Amino acid sequence: MNNQLEPRKRNHFIILNPIAGKGTAEKRIPELKELLQAAGLEYTIHLTEAPGHAIDLAAQFAREANAAVIAAGGDGTSNEVINGLMQGKGETTPIFGVLPLGRGNDFSYGCGVSADLAGAVGIIAGGETGPIDVGLVTGGFYPEGRYFGNGIGVGFDTVVGLEAAKMKHVHDAMAYVLGALKTLIKFSTSPVIELSFNGKTTTAEVIQVSLMNGSRMGGLFFMAPDAVNSDGKLDLCMVSRLSRGKLMKTIVHYTKGTQKGLDWVTIDQATTYGLKALKGGMIVHADGETICTDGKELTVECVPGPLRILKNQGREQIISAVPGEGR
Repeated sequence: MNNQLEPRKRNHFIILNPIAGKGTAEKRIPELKELLQAAGLEYTIHLTEAPGHAIDLAAQFAREANAAVIAAGGDGTSNEVINGLMQGKGETTPIFGVLPLGRGNDFSYGCGVSADLAGAVGIIAGGETGPIDVGLVTGGFYPEGRYFGNGIGVGFDTVVGLEAAKMKHVHDAMAYVLGALKTLIKFSTSPVIELSFNGKTTTAEVIQVSLMNGSRMGGLFFMAPDAVNSDGKLDLCMVSRLSRGKLMKTIVHYTKGTQKGLDWVTIDQATTYGLKALKGGMIVHADGETICTDGKELTVECVPGPLRILKNQGREQIISAVPGEGR
């Protein structure tokens, strides 16, 4: 089977978003080629041309023999590749890999993939795979459903992501820090949400809801520090309406993953969640991709183990590129 192939016999289809990392991803292609050649891997690089292109490419490559489909970019690129693989997968479980070239790279972090490009290529060369869950959100702009790899954000953190995206000259986690501060100042309304999970229903005015497959968002904020992306569950972190001072305190806790135990924070796990806005509307993202801006009802569920991820299991290789030997 595809999953049992020696890494150098796999066909690595690398889907690279050239504008990831605010345009820095394209500049790193020569470095990436040198590393891949030094690792002795068979590969082709395919540049995305527009939003949604990575979905089409991944769906196509999922059907190829001996394929390992690699997302090279940020969380949005990984999200599109996951959606394409889920659309294109057949009887064989697709093998999926990540080369973190974006800003936050939260999905790759949750998968234990090195933030260093050489280390990430080394994991691909090591060839070890493990099952990974994916989430599915239904509603908003996606009544047919949209898959995600890292997590869903409702409310505050979605606005933070939108603010961070506007900062063209601020990079990495700092954009999210500044986005959080800006949102903290202007964020004024919170919807009343009915949240159903594990056979119970709670209604509250909430400032933020995170449903996590991974552990981190925004490159810095550990919304679910104990999350395991292969346990068949999504981790909940919900914050009730509170003062700006307490919200600032909560944000500081997020950077350490120590929010559990705060009176206004709800922590839990479930396989399926139902969200309904009883007053106001929900602004929601999945892996940074907008799901709705005034949503009224969503269903979010965990799909257990439909993909296999190339991950660090202690057998990654140290790859040292030889300058000038790009492929």
